[in-house]
Amino acid sequence: MIPTSKPILVTGSAGFIGFHLSRRLLREGYEVIGIDNLNDYYSVKLKEDRNAILLKNQGYHFYKMDLENIDQLQSVFKEHKSEFVIHLAAQAGVRYSLTHPFAYTSSNITAFVNLLERCKDHDVKHLIFASSSSVYGANTKMPFSVHHNVDHPVSLYAATKKANELIAHSYASSFGLPVTGLRFFTVYGPWGRPDMALFLFTDAIMDDRPIDVYNHGKMKRDFTFVDDIVEGVFRLIPELPRADPSWNGNDPSPNTSFAPYCTYNIGHNEPVELMDFIRTLEKVVGKSVEKNFLPMQTGDVKETFADVSTLEQKVSYKPSTSIDEGVTAFVTWFKEYYNK
Repeated sequence: MIPTSKPILVTGSAGFIGFHLSRRLLREGYEVIGIDNLNDYYSVKLKEDRNAILLKNQGYHFYKMDLENIDQLQSVFKEHKSEFVIHLAAQAGVRYSLTHPFAYTSSNITAFVNLLERCKDHDVKHLIFASSSSVYGANTKMPFSVHHNVDHPVSLYAATKKANELIAHSYASSFGLPVTGLRFFTVYGPWGRPDMALFLFTDAIMDDRPIDVYNHGKMKRDFTFVDDIVEGVFRLIPELPRADPSWNGNDPSPNTSFAPYCTYNIGHNEPVELMDFIRTLEKVVGKSVEKNFLPMQTGDVKETFADVSTLEQKVSYKPSTSIDEGVTAFVTWFKEYYNK
């Protein structure tokens, strides 16, 4: 149980993960304050349709706004007095950050500081925010562990997520704000983002178009089904981070602190070869697809693999959705939503 009688605030509530988390919270009987600017980075209609489902619940209250707007955000905090905040709003996308850098500094840095200020001023009990597996950047030691340093990002998107972790720690240290960062690993599932591989591949197969396969298919991803992500986030909400009594400044642990701050990986803990992932999709759809093999893209990495042991120890997190099950669920939704 989440110990609150107040609404839980979810930023990015009309986004992919935010939608699924908000729906779970509402099902569990909690009120949800949703904030989203419904921007056009990808289909606004998809975001509006997600939001329309949430709006069918009496316990869902929605605000269309930019988190950079100090006055509007202050008004929401004053009115609802949320004690738990889950921050999932961000400018996503590795490759988009190469060409639209200021979208990332605005949405991922300025907006985040504004949110931290409001959390600090309104005595929020726990702020959970979305980081990303992208923070591991040029690291090649597998599996990626929260005990590893992450100082070599290979995209601006990754750098802003690393910055989020640093800024969040400063608020935990300076103001005692309890903050948890979650590094998500390649989330997929129904209502997923159109810029993600599974969506792009499925759309192409349905329309008999070839797909672009980067690094000539020699890549691995720790694909994680969205319901498994939501389960992990939900379990963490009441788990307030506390100062680690064993933290030592002479040998500092990267994922805990002398302050009420911690980070977790949240992934499937089982990397899948990209070509195997594509073969699974072909099997589910029932037809093969022409593959256009290309070199590695700038800002991309060859492999991701989440060590989730710290999250497992904390909340008994254990992802349970197989790739076959997850891809089938996505394709079923895709066909229904797009009348394919």
